[in-house]
Order: sequence, then structure tokens, then C-alpha cells
Amino acid sequence: MMTFHTLLSDTIVISGNAFNWHFTLTLTQLIYWVIAAVIGIVAEALVGWRAPLGVLGAFLAALAGIWLMTSVLQFTIPHDIILYGVPLFKALIGSIVMVVLWHLVTYRAWRKPRHSVA
Repeated sequence: MMTFHTLLSDTIVISGNAFNWHFTLTLTQLIYWVIAAVIGIVAEALVGWRAPLGVLGAFLAALAGIWLMTSVLQFTIPHDIILYGVPLFKALIGSIVMVVLWHLVTYRAWRKPRHSVA
């Protein structure tokens, strides 16, 4: 029996060739990216800091956080909500960690120096 989720995962949104490279974007991948973008923006709001590059930075931090929490640090959060294969609480925690790390690493690069008046 085929479920609704399986039907969606086979739906091709965009497919093509560029520079002798074939790419295919499925609806499930697109939904995964939207979830990552939303989680990244929520993580930035909870932390109170913005990642560099705006929404793109939040999206990249969320993708890295999702990878960190699901592939590298494999632990289970009881009753975690899973949406299209993305455990939302684990992804949010990972995204928060990545936004904080990104902020700590890049803080000196974008901070305005204070000049003392003598």
C-alpha cells in the first residue's frame, strides 16, 4: 500500500541539466528546505542573534544543525515531532547550537570597533 508521503516523495518539481550535471529536486527535498529555513529563523529569534547572510545564513545554520543532531550526535528526544523525516525539536536544538557557534566565530569580524576619545 502506498501512503500519501510516499506519493509526495516521488513528485519531481524541477529536473534539468546544467554544465553536464543533472539535477532533480523533489517535493520532499523542497519541503525539507522550507522546514530548515523556518527552523533557522526560529532559532535566530530564540537566541536573539542573527546569523550572517540573513535568511540564507539561518537556512545554512539550520541545515548544519539538522545534520549535526541527526547524523553526528545520535540521541533520541522522547515524543519528538517528526515532519517529513525531520525531528523538529532535535533540528531546533541543533540550529540553535549552530547559530551560537556561528555568532561566536564571526563576532569579531562584523563588530564595530570602539574608538576612545582622549
